[in-house]
Amino acid sequence: MPAPPKSPPADVLLQRLAWDDLDRAYLRRLVEMAREEDLHGLGLRARPAHTGDLSTASLGRTAPRAGAADLVAREPLVVCGLSLVPLILSVYGGRATAQLRARDGARLPAGAVLATLSGDSRTLLTAERVILNFLQRLSGVATQTRRYVEALGTSRTRLLDTRKTTPGWRMLEKYAVASGGGWNYRLGLFDGFMLKDNHLALLGAAEGLAAAVAAARRAAPELPVEIEVDALAQIPSALAAGADVILLDNFTPARLRRAVALIAGRAFTEASGGITLKTLPRLAGLGLDFISTGALVHHSVWVDLGLDWRR
Repeated sequence: MPAPPKSPPADVLLQRLAWDDLDRAYLRRLVEMAREEDLHGLGLRARPAHTGDLSTASLGRTAPRAGAADLVAREPLVVCGLSLVPLILSVYGGRATAQLRARDGARLPAGAVLATLSGDSRTLLTAERVILNFLQRLSGVATQTRRYVEALGTSRTRLLDTRKTTPGWRMLEKYAVASGGGWNYRLGLFDGFMLKDNHLALLGAAEGLAAAVAAARRAAPELPVEIEVDALAQIPSALAAGADVILLDNFTPARLRRAVALIAGRAFTEASGGITLKTLPRLAGLGLDFISTGALVHHSVWVDLGLDWRR
């Protein structure tokens, strides 16, 4: 007999954040905070004796007022965050502009020009580090994600991110995951139910689990309910409770294969825990619906970008 249809569909569970999904006021606040800590010591209890860009101010009036510079990849990368550049320049006074020469999600070789910045030289010099900080961080996440996606090969299994993100940067980092080819899952505690090991420890019994799932259905029937298990023996209770997704935590490949067979399409399957570039190829053919890992963000490394002045 065929397995019953899965509900809700995968497209309801997952998304890929696009640039237009991000709140411009949120982005502007992040940039303003970055500017204020660089120019005025934001975060310090005592106000600094001097504020502003002291280095650029020391150039005096003889330095050229107008200039241009290229934002250049120093290594192969997947670019992310380019649309922040015009916003950053506007926060720094709007006396410089950016001509973007690539799109987020593009794979670029070393030496590629991502954007050309032109206008007031002092604005470009003062904003340089904040521009690079944002783009190096976000492009690092996108580049890391692309490596993980490629390690899965042609598998139907989708690669998901997690809530393990930098405080205050979550939506930007999840956007970077999407730019790298991954999928965004659980933007926060607000868009789905996840009953993890500590929830289950608090409940203490299968009857409590079923009651929690029923309460979730009543509160927000359109949202998915996921239950975490760390043993095959817990799967029947999760299915009986009505889980939409069963999170298989730290299962070996052999146990994952058995779990997928046991669940038999009655819920989505998600593997998590100990996921690395080396282990992904072994998991690609197990029939899992999803594999999630926080390493897309917390193990990513900033890529090397530079701002090269045009003479």
